[in-house]
Amino acid sequence: MQTFHVIQQELSQLLDMESEEIQMDSYVVRDLGAESIDLLELAVALNARFSVPVRDSEIFLKPLRGLLDQCLVEDTDPFACLRRHFPYLSQERCREILGDLEGGPVLQVRDLVSYIDWKSTL
Repeated sequence: MQTFHVIQQELSQLLDMESEEIQMDSYVVRDLGAESIDLLELAVALNARFSVPVRDSEIFLKPLRGLLDQCLVEDTDPFACLRRHFPYLSQERCREILGDLEGGPVLQVRDLVSYIDWKSTL
C-alpha cells in the first residue's frame, strides 16, 4: 500500500486534486483527467521517488491498442499478448482491460502501482 500512497500523493500534486479523490481503481485519464504532459511529469516523479527506471510506454500502456490490433491481424490470442507485453498486470486485470476497451483509456492507478512494485523486484 505504500506504493499506492506515494503515487496517490504524486498524482494529487500534479493534477491539483485532493488525494482522497484518487483511488486504486481510478482511471488516470478518464476519471482524473491526466493529459500526456501530466503522464510525462508523473514518470519523472516516479522514477525519482522509487529509484527505478520508468519506461513510459510500459507504465502507461501506450502500445496497448496497437498491440491488440496486431494480435487481430496475426490471429493471436489478445489475452496472451497482454500477459507477454505487460508482465506486471495480473491475469484478472488483463481480462478487465480486454472487456473495457470501448470505454476509453484503460490505465488505472493500480496499474501504476503494479508496475512500480514489479520494477522494484527486478
